[in-house]
Amino acid sequence: MTFAIHGITVSRGIAIGRAVLVASSRVDVAHYFIAPEQIRAELRRLRQARDAVIEELERLRHEIPEDAPHEELGALLDVHLMLLQDEMLGAEVMQWITERRYNAEWALVTQMEIIARQFDEMQDPYLRERGADLEQVIERLIRQLKGAAVPLLEIASPPREAAAGPDEAQQVPLVLVAHDLSPADMLQFKKSVFTGFVTDVGGKTSHTAIVARSMDIPAVVGARSASHLVRQDDWVIIDGDAGVTIVDPSPIILAEYGFKQRQGELERGRLSRLRNTPARTLDGQPIELLANIEQPTDTAAALAVSAVGVGLFRTEFLFMGREGKLPDEEEQYAAYRQAVEGMHGLPVTIRTVDVGADKPLDDRRPDTHLNPALGLRAIRWSLSEPAMFLTQLRAILRAAAHGKVNLLIPMLAHGSEIRQSLELIAKARAQLDARALVHGPVRLGAMIEVPAAALSLRMFLRYFDFLSIGTNDLIQYTLAIDRADESVAHLFDQLHPAVLRLLADTIAEGARQGKPVSVCGEMAGDTGMTRLLIGLGLRAFSMHPSQILAVKQEVLRADAGKLTRWAEQVLASDEPAELMLAKL
Repeated sequence: MTFAIHGITVSRGIAIGRAVLVASSRVDVAHYFIAPEQIRAELRRLRQARDAVIEELERLRHEIPEDAPHEELGALLDVHLMLLQDEMLGAEVMQWITERRYNAEWALVTQMEIIARQFDEMQDPYLRERGADLEQVIERLIRQLKGAAVPLLEIASPPREAAAGPDEAQQVPLVLVAHDLSPADMLQFKKSVFTGFVTDVGGKTSHTAIVARSMDIPAVVGARSASHLVRQDDWVIIDGDAGVTIVDPSPIILAEYGFKQRQGELERGRLSRLRNTPARTLDGQPIELLANIEQPTDTAAALAVSAVGVGLFRTEFLFMGREGKLPDEEEQYAAYRQAVEGMHGLPVTIRTVDVGADKPLDDRRPDTHLNPALGLRAIRWSLSEPAMFLTQLRAILRAAAHGKVNLLIPMLAHGSEIRQSLELIAKARAQLDARALVHGPVRLGAMIEVPAAALSLRMFLRYFDFLSIGTNDLIQYTLAIDRADESVAHLFDQLHPAVLRLLADTIAEGARQGKPVSVCGEMAGDTGMTRLLIGLGLRAFSMHPSQILAVKQEVLRADAGKLTRWAEQVLASDEPAELMLAKL
């Protein structure tokens, strides 16, 4: 039966595929396709693991201590042995391997999800509780297969041999359905087999959503019960434009969305023709369109759409998911140098590490602060760990010897934070000089993402060469909402009069003092905001490479002079959203 699950649209486009459900399982495994000639070996791996677990359980049954409840423990082990030898588990798992080319671990958890759902629906409490036994059996099998669990999204690309064959595994696209995904997990999508995703939780500007947009894959977050309603291997449509997930679509609906998918591809093709067109308004105002990147290799995507530089290199992704083992100076220097050289002389703005709140360093160690968004994050964390901060600053300064580098500091609010940061930058230079290591000049910039910073612009501009407005956090802190919380997502209003006033004042003060101001938050890539930002005087936009050509199209259609007068009316209105609908 067809049904729809509504959530929050975060990355546009249409994805159609089979669901891979990872929400309810506590077993973390790798997901990858095997080549046709590997099927027999994979089936042999599975049989050997099953035989080893059976042998282990039988040994345990014979070694039950005298003082233990023999009858109860024996019965429990018998249940586990019965599950291991059940055809519903064994035969179906082998079918996932032979027909879909899933690796054995993936096939096991896929079948577990299907059987576990059947257990959950049983009326008899005793039978329903056997679902936990099933999961324990699967965990034993996976331990035998891999020795230890591996990260959930350690996903390999399909082997070339498998891709060459006409098997269904390569013909049927897959979409991921999960309760939640961390930003670090999201980066694995760049080499994954998934074409889109839907999660139960998250907001429009959560960092999971931001990374999804950077990879231009359809995504819906905040879908609440998606991981409970969608079944393993269901056909699913992710409508990133409407924020809707359609489950078990009819042939008519599939055909309709297939047409929409093709239309989207044609539109991207039309936009690609603007790649080499200079970004100028109708009245000749030049607009800088810069790229946001997460990894050094992302510079290729930035150059592919003719970005005039990197406006934001989010360095925190170099720090995440390392179980406390932070990157040393040489590793960071190599990454920053790669990004700088990858832009071939164009400027690269490197932001110092911005972790905390919805960007924890390690998913296994969540932030325990009562309100992480207001806690020890961004520059606050860096200043609390001066050795770590100096290591990063030295790496950035060394990379600046290879090209134009701007150094951007996040979440500043106090004059004391500014002075401490500048002192540490000077100290990092002195340390490099003492080691006779080459380093280069950098332009210093501050993120304006806390209302206190937006209201202290004159002080900030005494110390910094440029400002970059982080609209995601600026809106969050101005309106007192957690932007990763879907329950208050409806309150995240980028057109709130207070937000627009802070934006306009920041842009105007930068212009008065001759200091560049850019917007690097998600607002920069929102084509519905492009004309308003131009009207407010913004001349530098930094966004994900996938958004640049669509924004350029809006720039080419805009008349800055006319937009200035209209923007003043929007700014003065109590209901800016209504005036945004006015035709210009």
